[in-house]
Amino acid sequence: MSFRADYLSELPQVTPATAEALALRLFRHQAEHCAPYRQWLQALGCRPEQVQRLTDVPFLPIEFFKTQDVVTLEPGEAWAPAQVFRSSGTTLQQRSRHLVRNPQLYHQHAQRIFEQQYGPLPGWTFLALLPSYLEQGESSLVDMVEHFVRASGQPQQEVFFLRDHAALLAAIQQAKQVQPKRKLMLIGVTYALLDLLAAYPDHPALALPDAVLETGGMKGRRREMIREELHAELAAGFGQTVIHSEYGMTELLSQAYSPGHGRFWAPPALQILLREPTDPFSASFERAAGALNVVDLANVDSCAFLETRDLGRRHPDGSFEVLGRLDNSDIRGCSQLA
Repeated sequence: MSFRADYLSELPQVTPATAEALALRLFRHQAEHCAPYRQWLQALGCRPEQVQRLTDVPFLPIEFFKTQDVVTLEPGEAWAPAQVFRSSGTTLQQRSRHLVRNPQLYHQHAQRIFEQQYGPLPGWTFLALLPSYLEQGESSLVDMVEHFVRASGQPQQEVFFLRDHAALLAAIQQAKQVQPKRKLMLIGVTYALLDLLAAYPDHPALALPDAVLETGGMKGRRREMIREELHAELAAGFGQTVIHSEYGMTELLSQAYSPGHGRFWAPPALQILLREPTDPFSASFERAAGALNVVDLANVDSCAFLETRDLGRRHPDGSFEVLGRLDNSDIRGCSQLA
């Protein structure tokens, strides 16, 4: 059995207790077989065989996904991506590319994470307000929602709405009428949710979703707000007790969800470390605040060890917050609230 096949057989069963050992196995494999990562480690003078702890792993700056084909190949192997995910961004920004070998792996993994947090997909109906992601195309978020819709078996034919707020509100009402026992989740990019509330304040359909999940992103279309202010405005407009959030990005195949108050819970396949922003080699599980390093165990075909440009805070209960972006970093779409 190849390393990849053996590794993927273990990934669905990963637990907090087994995550580090699995990550170190993947590190040694990718240190040899992911060319951009291997070259990065060589430039740093890292000897992979001497790395014994996850906190000793050098992390690949996430910007490599803009300039390199970050792929892991087993000896004698070649594969063409079945799908390419690209990051959101302005016309002046270079978009990151994630070359995906097996979209089914992404779908199954994302479904497993969602269901651990929210229960089986067939119990949910999904509607989405993601205009910028739809317009730019090749979005991992849109692809994930499309899979959730298929796997849930929901009857709604139209799921994505660009700027037709009236049609979205009608779809919300229809969803609750046709299958009232299903829970309804409205997934939206932040500025689009605010636009909806501004266009139709106090519309009765706004209070019908069982959960409103924001994916972050103002894209320069509205003034930036701190999370507490934003969530208070959204909660009031939608008649919700809390606003849910998703933390994900093009370069990751795993997600973390916040069931409220901006505090995310990472699944075992997504390990969050914090580093001193001026010291790339200071990643730690004990640090209370800093820049985020991420280990995504689902990134078996790219690179699992990524140094992001996000700033965060860790809480004693194991949850984490995303506080914003490092100076001079590109604005990104998923839960990057400056």
